Amino acid sequence: MGDRGGMDSYVIEISTRDERIVDVTHHVVDFCGGRGDGLCQIFVPHATAGVAIMETGASSEPDLLDALERLLPRDDRYRHAHGSPGHGADHLLPAIVCPSVTVPVLDGKPALGTWQSVVFVDTNVDNPHRRLRLSFLAG
Repeated sequence: MGDRGGMDSYVIEISTRDERIVDVTHHVVDFCGGRGDGLCQIFVPHATAGVAIMETGASSEPDLLDALERLLPRDDRYRHAHGSPGHGADHLLPAIVCPSVTVPVLDGKPALGTWQSVVFVDTNVDNPHRRLRLSFLAG
């Protein structure tokens, strides 16, 4: 973390080796703790991954992966053709699952709904070593 003219920013490492959707809510909660009111931006600095707010733990994660597979099949139809088969689909993912979300923070706590979690979404099997940037702008 560092002072960036009123904005603190921190990068965490994420592994997507074992799961394509990783719940990162605890990282967001920890990062926002004690900061007061403001905004927390969660940003994925990768061309083949995104971040979303969704319910977790009720089979929503495999449902999302199934939906993404229907929208972005992993086959040879893509012009962007390096990497594993269907890797071109990975490069289209951020157009569907945004590379950033912003969450209001009230009294140091992300103002997420009861069933909302922040998740890292990565369909790219070629690179399981990922980063996630958390930034806080005080209100």
